[in-house]
Amino acid sequence: MTEPDDAAVHAQRAEMGISHDDFFRVFPTVITPASWRREGLSVFVDWPEGARLTVTLSVQKLRRIASLSLPYVDIGFAFFAMATTEREGFLARFDRAFQKGGG
Repeated sequence: MTEPDDAAVHAQRAEMGISHDDFFRVFPTVITPASWRREGLSVFVDWPEGARLTVTLSVQKLRRIASLSLPYVDIGFAFFAMATTEREGFLARFDRAFQKGGG
């Protein structure tokens, strides 16, 4: 069942260990065949079927561990006109695309 167009469904990914550059390099592979545009730290995605997504990134922060500095960002998602199964599928693809090493 698709949500009404004006009702956003929100999701968060907190403290993802990626940089802004990492995000903007990998993200287009997650949303194919959608069209998208970037405005600052926000991304607006439109799928041919009518579903929409707004992604908002926080400012890039650094986690310091001894002399090591690792970038991280918080990411917020607002889904419009997208069924629960579609949202879950998108978030699973997103998580796999940004998974780093290990298992």
